[in-house]
Amino acid sequence: MKAIKYSTLMVILITSFAAAATSQNPKNIIMIIVDGGGRNHIQAANYYSSGKKSAQKFEKFPVQLSVTTFPYGSSYDSKKAVKDFGYVKDGYTDSAAASTALATGIKTNRGSIGVDHKDKKIENVIEKCEKLGMATGVVTTVPYYHATPAGFSVHDDSRNDYVEIAEKMINESALEVIFGCGNPLYDNNGNKLSSPEKKWMQMWSPLAADAAGADADDDGTPDKWTLIQSKQEFVSLMEGPTPKRVCGVPETAETLQQKRSGKSRVPFDVPLNENVPNLSEMSLAALNVLDDDPDGFFVMIEAGAVDWASHGNERTRMIEEMMDFYSAADAVINWVETKSNWNDTLLIITADHQTGYLTGPKKKAVVNNGKGKMPSFEWHSGGHTNAPVFLYAKGQGSKNLTTHIKGKDPVYGNYIDNTDIPKTIFSILEARKTVSK
Repeated sequence: MKAIKYSTLMVILITSFAAAATSQNPKNIIMIIVDGGGRNHIQAANYYSSGKKSAQKFEKFPVQLSVTTFPYGSSYDSKKAVKDFGYVKDGYTDSAAASTALATGIKTNRGSIGVDHKDKKIENVIEKCEKLGMATGVVTTVPYYHATPAGFSVHDDSRNDYVEIAEKMINESALEVIFGCGNPLYDNNGNKLSSPEKKWMQMWSPLAADAAGADADDDGTPDKWTLIQSKQEFVSLMEGPTPKRVCGVPETAETLQQKRSGKSRVPFDVPLNENVPNLSEMSLAALNVLDDDPDGFFVMIEAGAVDWASHGNERTRMIEEMMDFYSAADAVINWVETKSNWNDTLLIITADHQTGYLTGPKKKAVVNNGKGKMPSFEWHSGGHTNAPVFLYAKGQGSKNLTTHIKGKDPVYGNYIDNTDIPKTIFSILEARKTVSK
């Protein structure tokens, strides 16, 4: 055998080490957030959709935990929660503080976006991913400038600065995908407005002309957004070539379906808006855009209107929104298994908080009345609670989440904190950064 030069051997060893290290870290990271969802939301939707207690593919994921969600200055005590039914009605977070925690690993005040409790900007997971050359995106069934997508994208001391947040996302961020409601030209039924709000048109006009967008890749040239609005445009984007950056704002005002007119007595008895995509179509279109990047991607997908329906204690609309989430979760799982694989992709499914304090009758378990029939349950609040929420994870790096277990709740089992989710992701990104040097 011929002798191998020392320098050649070192190159081989370093290359092998880098390849091995890279294989331990996912190329793609997908986080699905069910805004306002709790374990009983899943229970109720499962009973309606299948008549079974457990029916979803993600319920078979190898990593299953609970997550505490309290904001800065609050806490959660499992013993108090067991003794006092009303305990979790206090100390709760909101979507702004929760999304900030999920995106940055830092607790903050309710209402704050991407800043700590002293209003200091905190780097979020999307900004960290962009530094590594990864593509990034946010997808939601509510306005794209609302708390959850905003918490992953910008920094603002008030979640209510909607126009300013939208401006930052469109004209300052390095995102490749922004999908969400908030189309200023339409109402909640998909009807075109005769006089759109003027406050939105100054930003909308350049976006509609494909003339908005900052330099997303640091090459000194502005990267303009391609705007899509119709359902067909979203569906067409699920396969085939894609633009570099896509802003998708469906033809509806606040939600895809939850805010449509009509009083629902059972799920889907009021015809759906036919001019808008569903969350599955939006998610697959986003993945098709983002997976063009050889460095991988991070995307946050939000089933946002579960929260809106739960705030209104809307039983049937909540079930509809959960069913939309179920379909999207299945679509994402299928994408991983056909277009990627579990070695390359980490999928995390969780919630930012629980809304509505949903239980079964008389504060007990949700009652199964059979497939296609509304289960028996009741609401105890029109707001959020401090109860732990669910987490399901699968893929490379998912087991790292279990290293953050804080304790075992007598009702919810082993739990971590919401700040532990991004901390796990950050450790993965840091490992990628080290390997790439």
